[in-house]
Amino acid sequence: MERWDIVEAQIVQAVYKTGVYIGECLQVKEAENKALVKVVAVKKHPQQGDLHHPKQTEGVFFHERKALAQFEKAWMPLSSLKSYQGEVLEYKESLSIAWNQLHEKLKSEETDFNLKSLEKLNDLKKEYRFE
Repeated sequence: MERWDIVEAQIVQAVYKTGVYIGECLQVKEAENKALVKVVAVKKHPQQGDLHHPKQTEGVFFHERKALAQFEKAWMPLSSLKSYQGEVLEYKESLSIAWNQLHEKLKSEETDFNLKSLEKLNDLKKEYRFE
C-alpha cells in the first residue's frame, strides 16, 4: 500500500527507530509526511545500543531501548507505514514474543555487542514484568 493510501482509523504496521509496531493511525499530515499512530502491539522489539553507531560498544553510549508502550502515540514517517491485515495480539503477549525473538537472535552469536544488548534486554524484562 502506498503511503498516500493510509487513512485515519486504519490498522497499520509502522517502523519506529529500530522497532516495528502494529497500531491505529489517528491522524495523517501528508504535507509533513507523517502520521500519528497509537501503538496496540509490538511486532519487533527495538535494538539496543547507539542508533548512530550500530553494533558498536566501544566509545559510544550504549542505550537501553524500550518498546513503545501500549496506547503510546508517536509521529511516524508515512514511508514507514503500511496497511496491516494480520492478527493483532494483545499488547503484553506481542511484547513478550518480540522480546523473546530478539533475545534468541542475540544469543545465537557471542559478540561484545550481543552480550551488552542481552544485558540491557534482561534489565528491560524486569521492567516489562512478563514471564
